[in-house]
Order: sequence, then C-alpha cells, then structure tokens
Amino acid sequence: MERIDLYSRFTISSMPWIFTLAWQGAPFDHDIRHEPLPLTLGVALLIVSVAQCVLSNRNLSPAYEHYLRLSVFPWRRMLAPVALLVLAIGLLAALFGVDGVHGSGLLLMALNAPMALVITRVLLVPVRRFMIESLCLTLLTTAALAAAGLRGGTLAGVVPCTLFGCVLVLISVRPSAWSMSVMWQAEQARDIQARLAVAEERLRFGRDMHDVLGRNLAVIALKSELAVELAQRGRSDAVDQMVEVQRIARASQQEVRDVVRGYREADLITELAGAQGVLSAAGIECVVSADNGDRLPVPVQAALGWVVREAATNVLRHGDPRRCVIRLDATADAAVLHVENDGATATAAATASGGPGSGLAGLRERLGALDGSLEAGPAEGGRFRLTATVPLDGLEEARDPGRGSRDGGGAAVPGMRRPGSVVSPGVVVGPGPGLVEGRR
Repeated sequence: MERIDLYSRFTISSMPWIFTLAWQGAPFDHDIRHEPLPLTLGVALLIVSVAQCVLSNRNLSPAYEHYLRLSVFPWRRMLAPVALLVLAIGLLAALFGVDGVHGSGLLLMALNAPMALVITRVLLVPVRRFMIESLCLTLLTTAALAAAGLRGGTLAGVVPCTLFGCVLVLISVRPSAWSMSVMWQAEQARDIQARLAVAEERLRFGRDMHDVLGRNLAVIALKSELAVELAQRGRSDAVDQMVEVQRIARASQQEVRDVVRGYREADLITELAGAQGVLSAAGIECVVSADNGDRLPVPVQAALGWVVREAATNVLRHGDPRRCVIRLDATADAAVLHVENDGATATAAATASGGPGSGLAGLRERLGALDGSLEAGPAEGGRFRLTATVPLDGLEEARDPGRGSRDGGGAAVPGMRRPGSVVSPGVVVGPGPGLVEGRR
C-alpha cells in the first residue's frame, strides 16, 4: 500500500512538470533571442510556470490528505498559486501582444497556464464546483488574450484547449486519489477483521480456562474440606481423598498446558503483524521490515517471535515513543532482529540491564539455546535499541528453544504479560493473531 501510494503521489506531482517542459518552453512562434522584450516576457513566463510547479508539489500532500479526510487543507496556501496563475495569464497576454507567440504555441501555453493550480484544486472541492471554477479560469484566460488583441479562430480555440486541460486533470488525478482512498479503507477493514479475530480468540481462551479450571478447582476444594474433616476424626480415608486431590491437580495441569499451548507457541510472522497492529492502535508509528522471515528454521522463528512479543510489550510499558522500527535481516549465516524506538527512558535502561521484572533475561536463555545473543540499551538520539542475533550455521531443526516450556510445565517468560493485561490506556496486549491458528 505504501508503494502504491508513493507511486500515485509521484505521478501526480510530475504532471505539471511534464506539461511545463513540453508546452511552455518550446512553442514560440519565431526566434525571439534577438528581441529583448519578447525574450524577457518568455523567460518570465517560464519562471512563473516553474514556481507554479513547485507550489503545486508542496500543496499536493496536504491536498491528498484532505481528500482522504485525514486532515484539513489550510486554505491560505492557495493564495500564492492563484496569484501566480493570474500573473502567468497576464504574461501570456503580454507575450502575445508583443508578437512573441502565435497560433498553436499560444494554445498550448493557454492550456498549460492553469495546470499546476487545478491539479491541487481538483482534490479540494467537489466535481461540480471544480467544473464551475474551470469555466471561470477559461473565461479569464480568454478575456485576457482578447484584451491583448487575439481574434478569430485562435481566440475560439483557447476555450476548448483550456477546458481540455482542466478535464484532463479531473479524469486522471481524482480517480487515482479515489482508488487510493478505497484501498486504504480496505486495508483498515482487514486490520479491524484481524483485531476482531484476536478478540474472539481471547474470549475462547477465557472460556476454555474457565471450563478447565472452574470444575476441577471446585472438586479440589470439596475434597480438601472432606479430607480435613476426616483427618480431624482420625479416619484413614483422608489419605485417599488427598490422593484424589493430587490426581485432579495433575490432570488440571495437563489440561491447562493443552489450552495455552497455542498461546505459548510464538510464530515470527504473526508476532510481527501483531506487534505492528498493537503499536499502531496505541498511536505509535510502527514500521516492520522482514526479509525471508518465513523461510527461517522453526526454532529460530519461535525464538525471534518471543523477542518481538517482549519488545513490543516493553515499548508500550516504558517511555512514550512516537515511532518504532522492527527490522529482520536474514542471511545464510545469521538472522538478526533489530527493534528500535524513540522513547528511551531511565526505566527502559534499567530494564535492559536486567532490573526487576525484566523479561530480557528469559529471552537471552531462549536465544542461548540456539547459540544466539541479545543486546539492548539506549542508542544515540534518545532512542532505545534491541538486537537479537541467531546464527544459522549447522542449526538442526530439532533444536526448539520453546520445547522445554511447552513440555515441562509452561513456565512463563519473566516479564511477559498474560492475555488481557492493559499496558496503555485503551490498548490491550493479547496473544496476537497467532492464536487464531492455534485452536485445539
């Protein structure tokens, strides 16, 4: 989407320059290099056209945002383009008046004169108002040339030529902007759909945990009370009841492991997408770049997925960042994950050094199982940087750093938050989109 948006903006920005270079500099009726006044007027008109292009490019981005309803265009920025347009029409009429341009060259210059202004204007007003303004521009151009002495078919040709330029802008620029708005809305809809899937998975997770633990804990409580009463009476049946409590507790542990296995198995690609969605929802600009992340060995993806999850949590918990960059560089020798944000604080520095509640120690253990390393700390410019490196030489597929946690009782990584933990106002960090694929 970003590339398509950039391509569309670049295409629209280049339009006034193409028209100026093609139609403004060349079509003089005869050689005016030895005629000072026409030459001066022609050069002045060319300079004004270049200035129009520069202002058009500067105003294009806020006009684009205005069309997409992301911001309001400051209307005072239209004063300079309108003044340059009036000046361009006046210079064109003066150039014709001193016999500096004739015929088809004059028509092309008349067509090009309002081009830079209408490219911005077409994104700011409705189509009907734009057509009315185009007619007014046509009348203004025609009246100025008529006042300079233009008559006959050439004067009549100024009207369709000027209108053609405005209509050309209308049918090329506005549909492009409309297509981009539809694509961005579709992108937002997909993001909302993903968030709804995560919310649904959280509800399922909560229901499963309640169903598994609710009944078993009630049975354990009842049998424990019965064992106490039997023990107080000196009955040997109390031992049997406690053995049954032990059996139910062990069975509950296994059932809980089955429920949370989908949560505890981190997947790199889904964790990257989840981190970007959560940070964006918190008002943090998040840029994710992953090269061949889906081609890494499964153990490496699992380990780096935990790094992404913990790093995103720490970004929300520590400091007030505005931008976060997550970049994965995968080569034949190693996979390197960089997480950098501009909200470094003293708390973040203490966390990086292994302070209380830090989850980085657990991440170092996971990466250490793959001979990897983790570095975290403040960087230049008030930023905080985390770098995880995992070598890929001689890595065996069977070496899974998360296997111990899945098979050995499911101890959580220190500092990792559980589903539903609120880390920022209005933002809930959950298991991420990966849970949708982790259904039992």
